[in-house]
Amino acid sequence: MAISRRTFLTAAAATSALALLPLDSAGAQASTSAAGLPLGSPPAGAGAGARLTNLAHLRFLLAEVPVVASVTHTTFDIDISPRVLAPWTYADADGAGGYRPVGGGTRDAVTGSWTQGAYNADDIARAAVVFLREWKATGDAQARDEARDVLRSLAFLQTTSGPNAGRVVLWQQEDGTLNPSAIPVELPDPSDSAESYWLARTVWAFGEGYAAFRREDAEFAAFLLSRLHLALDALGRESLSRAGQWVRSDGRDLPAWLIAGGADATAEAMLGLAAATEAGDARSRQALQTYGEGVAAMATDPAKGWPFGAVLPWTGSLGFWHAWGAAAPEALARAGALLRRREWTAAAVADAGTFTPQVLATGGPHNAWAPLPAEAQIAYGAHGRVAAAVQAASVGGEGLRVLAGLAAGWFFGANTAGIPVYDPATGVTFDGVETDGRVNRNSGAESTIHGLLTMLLLDANRDIARIATSITGLSSFSGLRVIDAEGARLSAGCVVVRPEGGAWTGEGNLSGGAYVRVPAGESVEFDVTEPDGILHGLVWRQAADAGEAVWEVFRGRRRLWSTRTPAGGTGERGLTEADGMLVPQLLGGELPAEAVTVRCTSTGDLRLDALVIQPAVANAVYSTTSGAAVLYANGTRRDQRVAALARGAGRAYEADGSQRGQAVGGGKVRVRGGGFTITQ
Repeated sequence: MAISRRTFLTAAAATSALALLPLDSAGAQASTSAAGLPLGSPPAGAGAGARLTNLAHLRFLLAEVPVVASVTHTTFDIDISPRVLAPWTYADADGAGGYRPVGGGTRDAVTGSWTQGAYNADDIARAAVVFLREWKATGDAQARDEARDVLRSLAFLQTTSGPNAGRVVLWQQEDGTLNPSAIPVELPDPSDSAESYWLARTVWAFGEGYAAFRREDAEFAAFLLSRLHLALDALGRESLSRAGQWVRSDGRDLPAWLIAGGADATAEAMLGLAAATEAGDARSRQALQTYGEGVAAMATDPAKGWPFGAVLPWTGSLGFWHAWGAAAPEALARAGALLRRREWTAAAVADAGTFTPQVLATGGPHNAWAPLPAEAQIAYGAHGRVAAAVQAASVGGEGLRVLAGLAAGWFFGANTAGIPVYDPATGVTFDGVETDGRVNRNSGAESTIHGLLTMLLLDANRDIARIATSITGLSSFSGLRVIDAEGARLSAGCVVVRPEGGAWTGEGNLSGGAYVRVPAGESVEFDVTEPDGILHGLVWRQAADAGEAVWEVFRGRRRLWSTRTPAGGTGERGLTEADGMLVPQLLGGELPAEAVTVRCTSTGDLRLDALVIQPAVANAVYSTTSGAAVLYANGTRRDQRVAALARGAGRAYEADGSQRGQAVGGGKVRVRGGGFTITQ
């Protein structure tokens, strides 16, 4: 599915990005039927050597597309072979167990054209990567030929001359006609008028294609390298030309040289640049070095609270992480190892080993943390968590491989619907799962591709595959809890404000769609019943100085501790989308085992959104083919011993995945400070 970041964020602010169908009860019941095998063993009926990757559905989506050379668009061997292969953008379930390919937007019954197109560069590029990796993994000649024709399709979308040379047109009709300006309008418009996600993904595909064909077909590999360099020429006129330049945004220095302003887009380009670098291309190595510096600059410190060590995806907001295009830790781990940059690999390990456990403990890969986890779960986001952990494990500890297995369990039932969303028998990956368990049973290109990219990883790492396929469901989880300010006790001068434009601030979503304006001297009180929680204040900070929020924690009438956080002072917005910012602020201090009252008093003009409570030790309980498996994630810097949530033995791991011995004894589970424990 091709979608701009701005379009996605706007949709996420308003409602779910998915059009979901009701969950059928039969499917939900079927997910809990398997039993009897230990964690890490395949389910009944699955042979130990059976491959999970099945390209049947992706091949079903492939269409032959006629292409005609022009002054600005051509491809390899177009005179000899004027047809290429491209996947349809969507596939709707037909209600009879099959699927119907669908393009983007609406179709004109007379002309046959779609308002967007039948095929798009995003999916073409990623499909090429699937076929390339399948070919390299198995030696399958059919996958090789498909990779070749899909790469030829992608090359045709790249503009070869004129002011837009090197950039890529996003949409293409069934008859091969390009549609540079889709309806509705997406930015950039026309789609090859500036760098973009689809240009970044083109770099990914061309880089992996060049590396794969270099010894197989020197002529075709040379063509792909020339097109990769043409893309780098285009990037050199924009993001690469700003290398080393910084902008101060919302109080933080951000890199000005990320592709389309995002570590998300840049990271996907880095995957192709890494492959080309490994194949000996010096120009790709230079670009990889430059972009790696920018992506690494978007890393966060796990010790400072939200977003718990994640690499932020977008310079347009410091309070918005999304699973859509979250390849940054994977790219940093790979590039860091290749270029010997320890700070890059450290950022990747922090994202995989600290943030991923928190993601799993909130119920899985919700598509948006804006800044609070919400929205649907899709294969794109689930694959990102798995790929990050697998790649980070190459520079970290074995515990990251176990996390990868738990994250991949999403495809086999560890999701909010409790059903498998990938079928190894057909290669179908459902389009998404809503937070309330509704399932979108359509299976378009994006979902199919990222499901297959995950399965290719599992087939290459059978230990991880055994963990993933043994998981049948997600029984419970305890992640972040939110108390909206408007639902707390307000002093007389406080005012509840519901912005006319809705929850979206331009950079994030107000929890509950409202905030409380707290004038100087007024206060808001929250009742907190969770023992040993970690508190975060969610304030919609203003650009100008607006005083402070004074936070006090009481047990009865006794004040246990207090702290202060700014209500404003973010400064100029810089690259961000709006003045001010909405980012949870770690309050520090510890909560006792008893219930407490948290009072927030304003010294100026405070816009208070919510109080966020992070469990000291968050958890996720998985049903498996042999009972319960439990993930415990320690949000504190000190070791914790907590009551076991299920029987079984387990291992404790540091945040970098290194093992620190057995973890269960006397009915208690030991969890290392900042680390995680897994029991079964």
